[in-house]
Amino acid sequence: MWCPEGLDEVEAELLGPPEDLKGKDVLEIGAGAAQCSRWLTAQGARPVALDLSHRQLQHALRIGGSFPLVCADAAVLPFADGAFDLACSAYGALPFVADPRLVLREVRRVLRPGGRFVFSVTHPLRWAFPDEPGPDGLSVSASYFDRTPYVEQDDEGLAVYVEHHRTLGDRVRDVVTSGFRLVDLVEPEWPDWNTSEWGGWSPLRGHLIPGTAIFVCERD
Repeated sequence: MWCPEGLDEVEAELLGPPEDLKGKDVLEIGAGAAQCSRWLTAQGARPVALDLSHRQLQHALRIGGSFPLVCADAAVLPFADGAFDLACSAYGALPFVADPRLVLREVRRVLRPGGRFVFSVTHPLRWAFPDEPGPDGLSVSASYFDRTPYVEQDDEGLAVYVEHHRTLGDRVRDVVTSGFRLVDLVEPEWPDWNTSEWGGWSPLRGHLIPGTAIFVCERD
């Protein structure tokens, strides 16, 4: 599942037809509890799940899976050049680094020629709206062009959560200047069957403004 809208990879085939994933080496970046890697394993792929958070990977270990878990920085990938056929990231890593080009260049390095990287992030337009699922979330409250990071701090003033904003143009330039070819930019529409609310996502908002942007990139 790529996003709260409910876009399923089985239907979207952004990584390619599921039957073609068999035997492919795939890197999941910002894997969290490695949900994507478990799905990839079921398709016959050989995934590696990478995350900076040791606690997230402990959770992945408890859930189980026959694939490697790697605790590392996505901007300094501990893999050889051309080690993977595909890479994916569903809301992982990229929004949380100040310069996403560092991650993109590393992903390109570890992909084989012709390799594909698909990643989903919160749609940049959402930055201008409050993170509310109801009517209060439908009015612009900030500048879309304000790239000041969102920061949460603990009682001692230390940052415990940081998310960086990039405009849609920023994201496209990041992809291209990092050596990728942008194959597609998917903005999933909210399906009628999805009645759930999660954070700022809801049917009300989803039918009016995009919530997710998915970038499909290839290394020539």
